[in-house]
Amino acid sequence: MDFRTTVERAQRLKQLHAEHKPLVLPTVWDVWSARTAADAGFPALTVGSHPLAESRGADDHEGQTFEEVLAAVRPIITAVDVPVSVDLEAGYGQEPADLVAGLIEAGGAGLNLEDTVHSQGGRVRDTREHASYIAGLRAAADDAGVPLWVNGRTDLFLYAEDASGVLDEAIERLRAMEQAGADSVYPVGIQDNDDLLVAVIGAVAVPVNSTAHPVKHDLERFRRLGVGRITYGPLLQFAMTDAMKDMLGPWGALKS
Repeated sequence: MDFRTTVERAQRLKQLHAEHKPLVLPTVWDVWSARTAADAGFPALTVGSHPLAESRGADDHEGQTFEEVLAAVRPIITAVDVPVSVDLEAGYGQEPADLVAGLIEAGGAGLNLEDTVHSQGGRVRDTREHASYIAGLRAAADDAGVPLWVNGRTDLFLYAEDASGVLDEAIERLRAMEQAGADSVYPVGIQDNDDLLVAVIGAVAVPVNSTAHPVKHDLERFRRLGVGRITYGPLLQFAMTDAMKDMLGPWGALKS
């Protein structure tokens, strides 16, 4: 994709976050799912690492190399006329500048960056380290002249036995990411907890991203709570898997 189009799509993604409360970004994994979501009227999309890996017979949690991910997302990005953000997990061992350069070359308008480093045994970056990586992404994007939307993710709630017990630490991390240049923050694992969502939303000035299930969750609830951005993670693919099994089940039964 040419550089000018990438810049325009990144600018559009930023504009969409300001216009929509919340902005819903269907999480897609191939050209078909991307075109289907765009044709349904969504103005922007995100590629999720889990469904992308599943569609390619690979493992999630950085089971693909950065080069393999870029090769997979290029046709997705070029197949639609809307901005596409890409989940880049913990960075695939890349320096921030290299991660940004690869994404821009592929035409990505934004990225998701988490603090679980699966390529290093699943360790979780500490607050300062993760914020430093986010700052590196912001600086590299600015230097390249592309206003990439950076969605900074933390998995602290996901790993905690008691999610409320890590609220203060999570807020500290979310604020650090915001100060480092994250355009939105993504505390994974609290989509069903109103109190925790309200607490983190009130603690930062940037949009808070929540995971949602396209069937089981209610958009109006997220809007009422003040969620600024919604992605599906692997849940759209899971929902479609369930629907496909329901459709095919009666036909499979005929084999006997």
